[in-house]
Amino acid sequence: MCGILGIASPTPIPGGRWLPVGCDTIRHRGPDDSGEWWSKDGRVGLAHRRLAIIDLSAAGHQPMEDVEGDLHIVFNGEIYNFITLRDELRSMGYAFRSDSDTEVILAAYREWGLDFISKLNGMFAFALYDNRRAQLLMARDRAGEKPLFYSLSDGALRFASELKALMADPALPRRIEPAALDCYLAMGFVPGDLCMLNGVKKLPPAHAMVFDLACGQSRVWRYWSVPELNASAQSGHADEGALLDELEALLQDAVSRQLVADVPVGVLLSGGVDSSLVTAMAVRAAPNVKSFTIRFPGHGEYDETEHARLIARHFGTEHVELTGADATVDILPLLARQFDEPIVDSSMIPTYLISRLVREHCTVALGGDGGDELFGGYPHYNRLLWLEQKLAWAPRTFLAPGARMAEALLPVGYKGRNWLQALIVDLRKGLPLIASYFDPATRQRLMTGHGNWRTVAETIRSREIPESPDLLQRATRMDFANYLPSDILVKVDRASMLNSLEIRSPLLDYRLIEFAFGKVPSRLKATATSRKVLLKKLATRLLPPGFDHDRKRGLEIPLASWLSSGSWLAFFRDVLLGSDTLFNRIVVNELLEGQARGRMNGERLFALVILELWRREYQISL
Repeated sequence: MCGILGIASPTPIPGGRWLPVGCDTIRHRGPDDSGEWWSKDGRVGLAHRRLAIIDLSAAGHQPMEDVEGDLHIVFNGEIYNFITLRDELRSMGYAFRSDSDTEVILAAYREWGLDFISKLNGMFAFALYDNRRAQLLMARDRAGEKPLFYSLSDGALRFASELKALMADPALPRRIEPAALDCYLAMGFVPGDLCMLNGVKKLPPAHAMVFDLACGQSRVWRYWSVPELNASAQSGHADEGALLDELEALLQDAVSRQLVADVPVGVLLSGGVDSSLVTAMAVRAAPNVKSFTIRFPGHGEYDETEHARLIARHFGTEHVELTGADATVDILPLLARQFDEPIVDSSMIPTYLISRLVREHCTVALGGDGGDELFGGYPHYNRLLWLEQKLAWAPRTFLAPGARMAEALLPVGYKGRNWLQALIVDLRKGLPLIASYFDPATRQRLMTGHGNWRTVAETIRSREIPESPDLLQRATRMDFANYLPSDILVKVDRASMLNSLEIRSPLLDYRLIEFAFGKVPSRLKATATSRKVLLKKLATRLLPPGFDHDRKRGLEIPLASWLSSGSWLAFFRDVLLGSDTLFNRIVVNELLEGQARGRMNGERLFALVILELWRREYQISL
């Protein structure tokens, strides 16, 4: 795992010497080594921070050039099938000077051209400069595990793993992109290729980009797509036993591949279905598996240690129980600085604390991310399917007035308000935004004083809703393409890399993704009363008796309790009610008062605080 950044231009770059400064801003992504390379003509500069995982020797140093000397690469991530690809390339006559996966990428590009990207099984973001063609190729993995920001201005391309590295360039404007901010306030994240910083974009998951130095033009394309559900699954004739066998085999192979490293590897064991299955497969593949769980004293309702112990005892892992200290409010400026684009997810706090503790024991850890999106694990899937069953008879004209009344009469944070608002959506083809933080009217009020604020988030989101008559297919595919890469994987990447810890997600092996969306029928994912049906059947097969298949809280913090009084409440008030706040203080006061009355505004207030801290840290204006 590493950090990359660079610049390419049709003409020599006299002001490109900001690269070392940018490289230093992401030192946490790679404390083991750093490097910088410039083309002889001064038109391309590449920089790299290395966290040594595969081939710890100097032979793995980056930027790396191939044996011919005309290909150069900076790479962030892991290629889990690099040994297979290397053997294939060796049979074609290629020789290798290192044991690194980075060198395999260079050889694969030389042999197969742009088509090689589809051969990679891994999590990755890379930039590869081909001097022969005078072009820079960038690509990002299928699920979006590894980040890649870029800007195109004055005919030059600039890119980096983290936005803060780009901001090391003094020429980069520091203004908020209004559409991105509106999406953030509505959805809790900035989706797709949008970026919170005006003039910057994100390369979307499963996309590649070529920048032509001859003309300064770029081309972005999708190299992989989630498959359509096959006919057997759609018709209800899928063989459940065969699917279960295939799932087990795929997960076993994915975990085995992701255990390969030249540094200590562990498993993050929460005691839920996903992490427990990963642990079961790890024990099959390797001896002396080390597993980790964390507990926070004084918060028993969030304690997962007993469930994790059951799994650890059954499989005989070397189990480590870590004790996390209570988070103080001082952690928020640190996280706001690290999360280049704020996300509305307070579980970034325990994710960071866990990563910090685990890093004391290992450099790589396997986690269970992806299981909810692939196999129907979120509670809102049950509720959507229940609504579909109960209200299929009701015309929109009957339900819409109730939804509008809920928005007009119920205060923000009132329990059930979002679900009542969702009644206006036609569940036969639409998809309600259940996790809405601020509806359009509230966003308009929040942004009073900033001209005629345009609420565009709902329109942007509607363009991404998959076309499918199956409600669950729509919901899971939507979450996989949006919430997973723009929230969950951002949280995991930034929180873990701030501690120089690499987290791998076997459930996001692209073969498992294709299996889940291409072969598993909705009835084996979720119903109105059950979730993760197929995964739980596998759990019944592999996990010990007494395992609780239905219990899993996820990473949570007692935010409502912290905001009832004391330092957290004082800090929130100080940040949000100051004279330089971006948001309307009348609306902020309403949110604070509502929280004090027991309404569910904690995460909404967290959203505003993190945004304000980020904006002030990097001196961003609207």
